[in-house]
Amino acid sequence: MRILVVDDEPDVVEVIELTFSLQWPGSEVMAAADGESALKLFLTGAPDVVVLDVGLPGMTGFEVCRRLRAISDVPILMLTVKGEEMDRLKGLELGADDYIVKPFSPLELVARTRAVLRRSQAAPLAACSRIIIDEELTVDLDNREVILRGQSVKLTPTECRILSQLVANAGRVVTQKMLLARVWGWESEDDMLMLKVHIARLRQKLGDDAQNPRYIFTERGLGYRFARPASVPPYFLSSA
Repeated sequence: MRILVVDDEPDVVEVIELTFSLQWPGSEVMAAADGESALKLFLTGAPDVVVLDVGLPGMTGFEVCRRLRAISDVPILMLTVKGEEMDRLKGLELGADDYIVKPFSPLELVARTRAVLRRSQAAPLAACSRIIIDEELTVDLDNREVILRGQSVKLTPTECRILSQLVANAGRVVTQKMLLARVWGWESEDDMLMLKVHIARLRQKLGDDAQNPRYIFTERGLGYRFARPASVPPYFLSSA
């Protein structure tokens, strides 16, 4: 497992390298201190996951995230400063899969890195991988894409798993805590913002309007409900 760590603080990089060597035997950490070096190392080193600090000298972590997401769906976990909510929002909107706030627990970083990797490598959760939602939208979970009005739109692994959960429970409310537990593996209240940003990105890709939704409905105080698709066979829908 190859992990690209992008941070300009040598002490932070050293702690991350030591933690991964102890907690994840066989993993290899590659380090870059700035955005340009990170992009070059990404192309030559082919990492399996990227741990990316927002506050880099020169090219920001946001720009690095944007450029990486333009060429790859590699899992990206961003490091942000405590209290900088807008940084977390911007990173997620640019396609980051998760974030962790500095100062962080090294063990939590390893746990979250393992989690984003599991999500990226996991098969779709649904038994039926290609679902016709209506005349304009088809969901293809195997290929992690939706076909919207004849145009293919790619989904990130996290977006695909969220959509899979919603479609598998079409017509029923999936609570925020359920989505966090089933997609991310935990139910922390602190991660509700992350879920909301991913839902917003998913709505955008589905051509859905949060104020007048066609597919993803917000059940305030509870969670989200997906409209019943046109082509889902009886065995697809969850009995939970």
